[in-house]
Amino acid sequence: MYLDVDIQKTFSSANRHFELNVRFQSDSQRIVIFGPSGSGKSLTLKAIAGLIKIDQGHIRLDSRVLTDRNKKISLTPQQRNLAYLFQDYALFPHLTVRQNISFGLTKGWLNPAPKKPFAAVNYWLEAFELETLADQLPDQLSGGQRQRTALARALVAKPQALLLDEPFTALDADLRHVMRKELDQLQQQLQVPIIMITHDPEDVAIFGQHVLTIKNGRIISDDVG
Repeated sequence: MYLDVDIQKTFSSANRHFELNVRFQSDSQRIVIFGPSGSGKSLTLKAIAGLIKIDQGHIRLDSRVLTDRNKKISLTPQQRNLAYLFQDYALFPHLTVRQNISFGLTKGWLNPAPKKPFAAVNYWLEAFELETLADQLPDQLSGGQRQRTALARALVAKPQALLLDEPFTALDADLRHVMRKELDQLQQQLQVPIIMITHDPEDVAIFGQHVLTIKNGRIISDDVG
């Protein structure tokens, strides 16, 4: 993966004025954007995903231009083929584990049929040891099970990269340790590039092949391990 980011975005409200001005290039399989709350790391990840529109600049991934303001190019989030794993996992509470995972393969807004077979869904149910939980709803799952369901939903559509928004924050200390290990092994096995944002040095230690430290909307440190 080769990622080229050069973006500017101004956010203004009655209470806050914030300028995001982020530039970096990376060919790493594991990029970690590290910084405190309010530093601009979530905004950067959302800009890469296409969830916010930039004012100036470009984002290029391998041979594709995801957005370029000068050329008036701006791919939708769906066109970018990037999987975004939200901090709270954003599972649909009224859908089963199988339906949540299947959602990434269905077109439109119709809920997937509860028992509709998808070979790819069955693969990820087995890979993440979720077969026995396939018919359960998210509120019946543990924190780790919800995260595995969200990861399976993200990966089932074969994304070009996986974007991770503080993926372990919602877990207790013991589960964070387990899930870091699982994600580390999974990424090495699948070779799916990841772009992670975090404020936790432990995440940096494990996943920080290329670490970008951000503060006040700007990259202040760029370290390749």
